[in-house]
Amino acid sequence: MQAFARQIIDAWNRRSFLAKLFSFASIGVVNVLVDVSAFTFFVQVVHLQLIPSNILAWIVAVTGSYMMNSKITFGHETGGLLSVGRYLRFAASGILGVVIATTVLVVLSRYTTIPIAKLASIASAFSMNFCMSHFFVFRAQPAARARAPLGTDRAG
Repeated sequence: MQAFARQIIDAWNRRSFLAKLFSFASIGVVNVLVDVSAFTFFVQVVHLQLIPSNILAWIVAVTGSYMMNSKITFGHETGGLLSVGRYLRFAASGILGVVIATTVLVVLSRYTTIPIAKLASIASAFSMNFCMSHFFVFRAQPAARARAPLGTDRAG
């Protein structure tokens, strides 16, 4: 656990981490629009209940997020290439995020409007999703870190 905490502190102090965080957040903004649009479609047009609508919207959004993050945010680690295995790891790592988001959505929808509950659910999952992506899904392989030029992010 201490080693993981040191990795987080180490990465936080690197400018590349902040650039990745900004890129991930920017892609997240696009995906919020995708997620909310898909969610609204499933609730208002297809007339699905909240949980299936949220899960289907998440599947649509996670696919777009994986593609953009593979090409942009973590392009150095992926070589800009898409991979079924990495997609599955990305989607699997997002399961915790969708569980958190769905729980927040259902609980808050009892106390506030559904759009506010939906936005809160998205925000609650953001930190978990970024950490999983940065430290586990798109982590650079040791050989790639060794080849990275001096002064660049070798931790991926």
